Amino acid sequence: MTTPRLTTPWDRIRAHWSAPTWLRTSHVVTGLPISLLALAVISVLTAASVLLVWTVVVPLIALLLLFRSVPLFTRLQRARFLAFLNVDIPPSPRRPRERNPLKLLLREARTRSTWRQLAYHLLSPVINGIGFLMVIGAWAGSLIAVEFAVQGWVLEESTIIAVSALLAAVLLVAGPWVARGVTALDVIAAEALLGPSLSDRLVQRVETLQESRAEVVDAADAERRRLERDLHDGAQQRLVSLAMNLGMARATLTDVPEPARQAIVRAHEEAKQALKELRDLVRGLHPAVLNDQGLDAALSGIAARAPFPVRLRVDVPERASPTIEAIAFFVVSEALTNVSKHARASGAEVTVRRADGRLRLVITDDGRGGARLGGGTGLRGLAQRAGSVDGTLDVDSPPGGPTTIRVELPCE
Repeated sequence: MTTPRLTTPWDRIRAHWSAPTWLRTSHVVTGLPISLLALAVISVLTAASVLLVWTVVVPLIALLLLFRSVPLFTRLQRARFLAFLNVDIPPSPRRPRERNPLKLLLREARTRSTWRQLAYHLLSPVINGIGFLMVIGAWAGSLIAVEFAVQGWVLEESTIIAVSALLAAVLLVAGPWVARGVTALDVIAAEALLGPSLSDRLVQRVETLQESRAEVVDAADAERRRLERDLHDGAQQRLVSLAMNLGMARATLTDVPEPARQAIVRAHEEAKQALKELRDLVRGLHPAVLNDQGLDAALSGIAARAPFPVRLRVDVPERASPTIEAIAFFVVSEALTNVSKHARASGAEVTVRRADGRLRLVITDDGRGGARLGGGTGLRGLAQRAGSVDGTLDVDSPPGGPTTIRVELPCE
């Protein structure tokens, strides 16, 4: 068990004038010229845009320079807080580059973070100006008081010595406290105005969650593709070989006792059934034809296996990502399965088209209708699949039919 170290008066005095005190003082001293420079630039550009508004061109250029200079001064201030106070003020969300000057002006004018940063640069000269006078006044006043005390000692004026020494001591003790108070006020203002607002943080959080969700969806789809390859190249090939061997034994071993022959026949039929179920399972995980030949060929296979006529039209000049293609495939597959189970339809039509960066699917059947998203797990599962990549699914199914399912999936 360690004995707690006793704090001596010298430790307290040394901590009072330690390195953080001088860093806070440096923060206040460097803040004034930066704040005055920002204020001068903002004032000149604002005045030019107002006084020369009749020229149209000058205000446009002045406002563009103003909106460009505000983030530069913000980065400079953030670097100052990090260097002297070790306060990391997170930046506002980065906006996409815009080359059209009019669109840039409109976007910046409607962005709250721009006006919040501008407010700090207008407020900062006041905080840093008053803080500079107080901090420098405390340190300089203490030095002047010491000089007066020395002069009083030379002139043997005890009153001057006492007053000057007392004033020097008070200012020396107050200096670090003044620097701490000024920097604390500056930090509060900077964190409130230079950092991201609550709405900005929520936007960043939503973007992070969207990215993580997309990574999870892509990872799950990649894992399904891996399982499909492993089953196709491993267990399925072994079952094919087993079924072939049992088929040859069934065809050639005709002179064996009847019980043995029946066992071979049953084993052969079981092997074929297991092979069929495994192929269905592999196709349900991720069909190989989807990777090899694309969405058109994969959906053609679904349409051919449907128990009713399916008219298929696919217009996808450029392939989407493997995840989007897999979701589109499973949505069409599950939708046609639901039609065969519940709709009592005599036919269906599937249209797939890519336009404007989105993959649009329309599945229509002539069944009895009445399908609802909340009516069962089938359509709700399709909606969840589409929603996992920020897609949408709508169902239009009046009683008596027809039923139309519209799905939109982002391709970019």
